[in-house]
Amino acid sequence: MTRPHDPLAAVAAGAEPGPFALVRREGAEHLELFTGTVRTADRLADIPLRDGGPGPHTLALVPYRQIAERGFACVDDGTPLECLVVEEHRRIPLTEVVAALPDAPVVTRDATFDLSDAEYATTVDRVLAEEIGCGAGANFVIHRTLRATVAGEPLVAALAALRRLLLGERGAYWTFLVHTGTRILVGASPERHVSVDDGLVMMNPISGTFRHTGAPADRDALLRFLHDPKEVEELYMVLDEELKMMATVAERGGQVVGPYLKEMAHLAHTEYLLAGRGSLDVREVLRATMFAPTVTGSPMENACRVIARHERTGRRYYAGVLALLGRDAEGRQTLDAPILIRTAELSPAGELRVPVGATLVRHSTAEGEVAETHAKAAGVLAAFGLAPDAPAADRQPGSARPVPGGDPERPDDPSGSARLTPRRGPGSLADDPEVRAALAARNAPLARFWLHQRNPGATALPGLAGRRALIVDGEDTFTGMLAHQLGALGLSMRRRDWHRPGPVDGYDLVVVGPGPGDPNDLADPKMAAMRGLLAELVAGGRPTLAVCLGHQLLAGLLGLPLHRRDAPYQGLQREIRLFGTPRRVGFYASFTARAGADRLATPYGPVELSRDPVDGAVHALRGPGFAGVQFHPESVLSRDGMAVLADLLGQVLARPAVTGHGPGDRG
Repeated sequence: MTRPHDPLAAVAAGAEPGPFALVRREGAEHLELFTGTVRTADRLADIPLRDGGPGPHTLALVPYRQIAERGFACVDDGTPLECLVVEEHRRIPLTEVVAALPDAPVVTRDATFDLSDAEYATTVDRVLAEEIGCGAGANFVIHRTLRATVAGEPLVAALAALRRLLLGERGAYWTFLVHTGTRILVGASPERHVSVDDGLVMMNPISGTFRHTGAPADRDALLRFLHDPKEVEELYMVLDEELKMMATVAERGGQVVGPYLKEMAHLAHTEYLLAGRGSLDVREVLRATMFAPTVTGSPMENACRVIARHERTGRRYYAGVLALLGRDAEGRQTLDAPILIRTAELSPAGELRVPVGATLVRHSTAEGEVAETHAKAAGVLAAFGLAPDAPAADRQPGSARPVPGGDPERPDDPSGSARLTPRRGPGSLADDPEVRAALAARNAPLARFWLHQRNPGATALPGLAGRRALIVDGEDTFTGMLAHQLGALGLSMRRRDWHRPGPVDGYDLVVVGPGPGDPNDLADPKMAAMRGLLAELVAGGRPTLAVCLGHQLLAGLLGLPLHRRDAPYQGLQREIRLFGTPRRVGFYASFTARAGADRLATPYGPVELSRDPVDGAVHALRGPGFAGVQFHPESVLSRDGMAVLADLLGQVLARPAVTGHGPGDRG
């Protein structure tokens, strides 16, 4: 090809254009055209990323089924991991692309959801009762798919839909079309999943949906939305879940920037940015962050089980990512990967799929989540003529999200690279002083540890240098965040999965961590193994800290009854009195131990309990060389989490450092 318009000219002439992609990144006044050849890969590690010059090398269509690489459950629908190996990359002005795209309405027939509104509502109620209500997790995303048939040439229809998205949608992170020859994806994704540039890893949790389909956004209604506890807690929960991911791909974890308002044509979302420095291969970054909690749930591993159990069908590319891999001028790897949401898939036969999901939390209602799926799909459906266009006032280019650059470790330094330059369309409600104040107020109750710059050694406690700690993970990667906090206090950390046997005698402290499930079910191999480990630790006098599920199992070992709460404490922040001191902490639990007194005689010595004054729920306990907390001190919801950990470490670590090493664990 000699001209960047050749794929579009080929389509107009009725010829096969070959594989290509058109991408408009957020705020750009041009589209990028990628042409090349397509190959498939079995694993993310097999995505081609050659050594060579700067620029994009591969555009990968990553299906949801790749989650199996992490050992997580999914319905395997066989959807391939397709890679467009870039041979030519050009930029074309936005106006030229719009002029070259077909300007004709898209005609479809037989449009219907695979699950009716009533059927989807039934699924929502079932997940709320059987999963969130029973301790399986804090939030889950359940999807459904609108199916239709496109009349005429599918690629022409997709290009016409792209034109309408470029003109009619706003606030998208990527607006794109990818044609591989076996399928077409076209969409306007609002959400960056993960990016890597100059060693800077960034994620972008988005949650909370303000719907105004068919009408301009109303300021007063938006303010009510920003103060709605359900919407606030929903964003906090995905923030926590993506901080877990950042704990694995950034050397000091993620730093929180925001929140912001992302305004789109039919709705608005609230969002944060997370940033940190990392050095992993970008394909490993993709693997470690499969997939965003905003399209799966938390905790991640159990969310995948819940999705498979209740959806009972494959997700194809929904909730996967479109990943652009390349190199910069210094030869360093780069990555830019939006989530595949608000995206339509077309087959060569004209079969159209538009998948959409809603995030279910303890405050959810079936009616509200059904409405959310319609609102989220509205932009793409309008592009295919299946829904009304947004009002003209809401179809302005621009976005109310920040554009960071440089080093996130210095967010308050105007010369640093975490400077924020909002992009907003005309009349953006994000500029309203009350809206800005409502957004800023969301950070007031959150943990400063995750919001502020963290200088190495600044929070280290005297006497912890040289001491080693092991975290036993009960299938909740909150353990990664906990490791960063304990490391910031001065401990050297290792992590081990609950099912991996190994010695504990090389550690000064063993942390038995959180995870989903029923702590009363000792027939469950995980519960039996973790309770057995706790019995060994406490009987042997080894310093032990138990968190959430670990705390419940420890309480049961000590003879306390465990109860399912009448209402789950999932993503709930509370101020409690912890052994006499007021502390604001975050809970993710559906079970609790209960007691009628503040003291308990046990075979392991006297135990002091910190109880709820109303129902006797045991928030924490401490005995000779061990302690447990029902809440998550590492959560962004635990404003006083670091102080709690410092206090508990002072109590349980009353012994000299252990020499030697615990083999076989990963840091």
